[in-house]
Amino acid sequence: MDQPFPKSITSAEKCKRLMELLSPEETWGIIMNADPDAIASALALKRLFWRKVRKTTLFHINPIERADNLALIRLLKIKLQRIRSMRGRKINRWAIVDSQPHHHERFMNHSFDIIIDHHPLGPSSQAFFYDIKEDYGANSTIMTEYLRAVKITPSPRLATALFYGIKTDTDNFARESAPNDMNAFRYLYPHANMNTIKKIESSEMSRETLKDFRFAMEKVVFIKDIAYISMEEVTRPDVLVIIADFFMKLADIEWTIVTGIHDGRLIVILRNAGFRGDAGKTAQRLFRSWGGSAGGHKSAARAEIPLKNIPGITEDRSLINRLVLKELKRLRHAASEGDAS
Repeated sequence: MDQPFPKSITSAEKCKRLMELLSPEETWGIIMNADPDAIASALALKRLFWRKVRKTTLFHINPIERADNLALIRLLKIKLQRIRSMRGRKINRWAIVDSQPHHHERFMNHSFDIIIDHHPLGPSSQAFFYDIKEDYGANSTIMTEYLRAVKITPSPRLATALFYGIKTDTDNFARESAPNDMNAFRYLYPHANMNTIKKIESSEMSRETLKDFRFAMEKVVFIKDIAYISMEEVTRPDVLVIIADFFMKLADIEWTIVTGIHDGRLIVILRNAGFRGDAGKTAQRLFRSWGGSAGGHKSAARAEIPLKNIPGITEDRSLINRLVLKELKRLRHAASEGDAS
C-alpha cells in the first residue's frame, strides 16, 4: 500500500484533513501498545481532539509494569484504561498510535478511523486517515509537528511526555532517526520539565529487576556476536526489553535476542547495532512462520507468538530454546556466507 500523502504535503494540511473527521457528537477511543512514545502520542492526539469531540479515552492492550513507565504515568497523572477487547464498548470511532493492525492480534480484524505510526507500513493498515513516517525515530515527533502546525503550544505535562517519548524511542539518538526528531526534541526542550524527566529515568530499577538480571546472567548463550537469553516464564514482559538493552552494552555484541513466556505467548525482543542487520526483518523471517505478530525497526523489533502455534511446547518448554537457537545459528551461518561472498 502506498502512503496516503505525498511528501510535499505539510503537517498543517494533514491536520486539516484530520480535523474534518471529528464531530462534537462522537466518542473516540485512542488505543496503543503502551510505552512512553505511544502514551505521549495518544496524549497529543487527545489534545488535538479537545473541544472537537464529546469525549476521548486512552486505552492500552498490554500490562504496564516497568518501574520507569509507571513513574511516567504517575508523575504526569496520565489516565489510561487497559482493555482485552475493543468490542462491546460505547466508542463511535477508534484511533491507533505508534502501532498498526498487524502488530498485535488484538488490533487485527478491526477497522480504525485514524492510524498514526512510524513503523513500516503494513498491508492491513487502512483507515480514513493514516500517516506513516517510517524514517522517523519516534511517533512523538509526528505528533509534535501536528501541534506546531495548528499553533498549539504543549503544556509542560504534554511537552514532558513527548520529549521523553522521543528520548526513549531514539535511545538518545543512538538508534536511527531523522532530522525531524532532533528538531522536535529541541522545540520541546524549553517546554518540558527536566526534573520530572530525571526522576522518571532514575526509576527504571527495582529489587525485582535485580533478580531478573541475575537470572539473565546465568542463562545467557553467546553465538559469535549474538547474545541470546531465555527468561523462561516472566510475570512482567517489559523486563525482556530491559534485559535486551542491557546486553547490547557488551563491546563484542551486535545482537541481543531475549525470549520469555507470558500470558500464553512467546515474546521475543530483538536488538541490533550492526550496519547490515535489520531487527524488524529478522523478527519476521525467524518468527512469522510460527504465526502471531513480528516486526519493528532496523535496530529494535518484537515478536509475539501464541504458544498453541508451537507443536510440542506444552509437553516440553525447553523446546523453545532449541528451536530459537537452531534458527539463530542458521541465521548466523547465512550471514557468514554472505560476508565470505
